[in-house]
Amino acid sequence: MESMIRDRALAPQGLDKINWVKGFMPVLNVLNNELSVSRPLAGKNVVVTMHLEAKTAYLAIVLKNAGANVAVTGSNPLSTQDDVAAALAEQGVTVFAWYNSTAAEYEEFLHKALDTKPNIIVDDGGDLVSLLHGKRSEMARNILGGSEETTTGVIRLRALAAETRLKFPMIAVNDAYCKYLFDNRYGTGQSTWDGIMRTTNLTVAGKTVVIAGYGWCGKGVAMRAKGLGANVIVTEVDPIKAIEAVFDGFQVMPMQDAARRGDIFVTLTGCRDVIRQEHMKVMKSGAVLANAGHFDVEINKEDLDLLAVARKQARKNIEEYTLADGRKLYLLAEGRLVNLAAGDGHPTEIMDLSFAMQALAVLHIAEHGASMENKVYNITDELNVRVANLKLQGMQIQIDSLSTEQKKYLSQA
Repeated sequence: MESMIRDRALAPQGLDKINWVKGFMPVLNVLNNELSVSRPLAGKNVVVTMHLEAKTAYLAIVLKNAGANVAVTGSNPLSTQDDVAAALAEQGVTVFAWYNSTAAEYEEFLHKALDTKPNIIVDDGGDLVSLLHGKRSEMARNILGGSEETTTGVIRLRALAAETRLKFPMIAVNDAYCKYLFDNRYGTGQSTWDGIMRTTNLTVAGKTVVIAGYGWCGKGVAMRAKGLGANVIVTEVDPIKAIEAVFDGFQVMPMQDAARRGDIFVTLTGCRDVIRQEHMKVMKSGAVLANAGHFDVEINKEDLDLLAVARKQARKNIEEYTLADGRKLYLLAEGRLVNLAAGDGHPTEIMDLSFAMQALAVLHIAEHGASMENKVYNITDELNVRVANLKLQGMQIQIDSLSTEQKKYLSQA
């Protein structure tokens, strides 16, 4: 099947990006070397639906080198990089994606990917799984299983499983220890501020930053905001996470109170309408609104439109909303994932861990999917440890090991 990309002439610069990240992904490099020889995915069709940038492209190449027929589509219209898509198509991967696709084009790309009759899927946010349980349910019988990259996607999967409607086994890579500790915390922590600072060219130091949601992503963004010199407020609905935020040194309060104080707002909850009309009505003029949750529903854009008397693009990826009283609010990247829609996503070294987990999950499904139940599985401790050890080796870091006597001591009743 022919790829659908914007411009094949962009391939050389996209290949440069892919080659750059390869130099900083030692775990995927080890797996690539192993799998290129053993080719355990020979004859399997794999569809990857993720943010289509250089790191994702390298994962797709690793899966291809493992023998799979790979098709890739984007999981967010604004995170696809056209040069990377072109380079990936030149590498023999089928690509259906281009930057700033319309809603109709985005869905068409997903359908095209499913037309390749995948046996294994790698999803990011659950849109592919949703299609396989809705409009394209006839394709579900071909699916051995798959893996999910995000918190939002895992929530959707667990909802399907709870209703006994999940049609094939899925591995929650997002919930792997080596994923959420690093990707969600350090990856989101750095890349969110990369996106905000690159887009606004404003200082963070001295400003009041409101973090909505104190899960692993929220912890990372709050930690980095504190390191940049911000005064940090956390809003939460979970009392345990709220106490944790307090003990980490942050103010905790309802969004209605935080809305009056914040200069920069970042939502990371996985829920909808976290910032809505009643909050916008009391915000300072100049407040910046950014989302780092998977879908563009955490900041209610319809409410912004209702309150605004004028609207314009103030700068690339910044929409200025002027309210009736003259206050101006600024929405970044259309309320989509600011770290990808207005940046390059998580740091390469972080995604090395996450995408190694994805590759191992695909291998597990290929080998065991036919005998697995239709439920959501977690990554095993053994795989977490393997990935961590490979990462340490790549960083040339050595650690201690337990002696026979120590192992015996720890295992005694």
